[in-house]
Amino acid sequence: MITCNNLSLRFGKRVLFDEVNVKFTNGNCYGIIGANGAGKSTFLKIITGDIDPNTGSVDIEPGKRMAVLKQDHFEFDEYEVMKTVIMGHKELYAIMQEKDVLYAKADFSDEDGVRAAELEEKFAEMEGWNAESDAGTLLNGLGISDEFHYKTMHELNNNQKVRVLLAQALFGNPDILIMDEPTNDLDVHTIAWLENFLADFENLVLVVSHDRHFLDSVCTHVADIDFSKIQVFTGNYSFWYQSSQLALRQRQEQNKKSEEKRKELQEFIARFSANAAKSRQATSRKKLLEKLNIEEIKPSSRKYPAIFIIPEREAGDQVLKVENLGYKQDGENLFSKVSFTVNKGDKIAFLSKNTLALTKLFQVLADEIKPTSGNYQYGITIKKGYLPNDNSKYFDGINLNLVDWLRQFSKEKDETFIRGFLGKMLFSGEESLKSAKVLSGGEKVRCMLSKLMLEQPNFVIADDPTNHLDLESIQSLNNSFIDYKGTIVFQSHDHEFIQTVANRIIEITPNGIIDKLCSYDEYLEDESVQQRKEELYGSAHSA
Repeated sequence: MITCNNLSLRFGKRVLFDEVNVKFTNGNCYGIIGANGAGKSTFLKIITGDIDPNTGSVDIEPGKRMAVLKQDHFEFDEYEVMKTVIMGHKELYAIMQEKDVLYAKADFSDEDGVRAAELEEKFAEMEGWNAESDAGTLLNGLGISDEFHYKTMHELNNNQKVRVLLAQALFGNPDILIMDEPTNDLDVHTIAWLENFLADFENLVLVVSHDRHFLDSVCTHVADIDFSKIQVFTGNYSFWYQSSQLALRQRQEQNKKSEEKRKELQEFIARFSANAAKSRQATSRKKLLEKLNIEEIKPSSRKYPAIFIIPEREAGDQVLKVENLGYKQDGENLFSKVSFTVNKGDKIAFLSKNTLALTKLFQVLADEIKPTSGNYQYGITIKKGYLPNDNSKYFDGINLNLVDWLRQFSKEKDETFIRGFLGKMLFSGEESLKSAKVLSGGEKVRCMLSKLMLEQPNFVIADDPTNHLDLESIQSLNNSFIDYKGTIVFQSHDHEFIQTVANRIIEITPNGIIDKLCSYDEYLEDESVQQRKEELYGSAHSA
């Protein structure tokens, strides 16, 4: 158990936490959520002792071992992969090191023998003889095969290092597991492995993540940072979001009787519990919802951007035809002989093991760069809108406030009109007059969304649009893309976003494409798709 008593933290005049009192109990997984800048990562650093609060204390149950997912990918570059994982259990690793030093001594004394016996006893109690096999099992599950286990960390690429550091955190069954954005740089299969691992993990987990599918799969509770306080709610992220929205609507319905509202909440809980029980990630812990106290459900004070992309005109039947498209960069074929037809109303998620290939494909389709080969043709009614992954060219060296920045892209120059679009993205009052060159990554994406709404396209090209956004903005953008009446082509690393938006999947491989009319989950579970992927990627590997 972890108990926070009267925890406060200030940076200058800014109050991040004000007398926070919260308990985290064994056997539960807590998703730490809050708007950007609310202090999610800072709170984890207070728990781990990396940051001291101004007042208050963090009490951890005596004898409990804590493991933390490391963020420094270069910290262990000098060590073997296997040793790096075992270092996750500091006491066990220290015993192993001391044993090695003792047994290497040329003048091994009686005292050394006594100490060695003590170490061997502790080593056996910790099941140290299984350490390498346990570490190897974790590494293999995370996609690090045997050939890499005894290489040094600096020989691995960044994606592999992330997996090794994750294995380090999970090694030795820690009593408390602390993870900040654990799914970053992980592919869908590794994330699924981690979800299953944590679903069976019986100890305490605190996790910060922007991946809603991951939070829904692993969390038994949500710890919401708001107004410098932390409030814990039973259920996963989707339950918290949907129930808080329902409670907000109910608060606005002044005429509805309290008994009617209570019944509506009870029906919502029953419905959500039934859906949770049917999900393939379901665990017995989700039965917690059945014991939920109705009074726990409260409206959230969160502000959600209002994203409404309304096409200026309806598209005709001819949308986009792509024929034998190819692109080379520095002599490397990023994609070649890509052909497909986009139909009216398609919402296509593009997949690839090489996300740069998709970025270049979208840049071609957005008329930003020219293809190396092939051609593409839009219908005459199509008006494109583009959300690039790298939006720096729209902001670098631009010395304008946000009103003037957005005015560049508008036929209507009236300030009230422009402010309306900025206000929808939470840039109101003085916020709309801040300089475009000092924006954070998330603020820049919200400005680009203001621009997109202003343009009123009937065809949207979106390259990882949820990147840099907080959960509130991701949720709003997700809902917006679901409701959008036009056509979308996009790539994303957000499982929930792809699953709820896409009605068609196209995967680009070095040797051709896979094109399926289905949802994302159906695509991942389709055995014929997996066989086709092995053929296409396998032939590339053999080449």
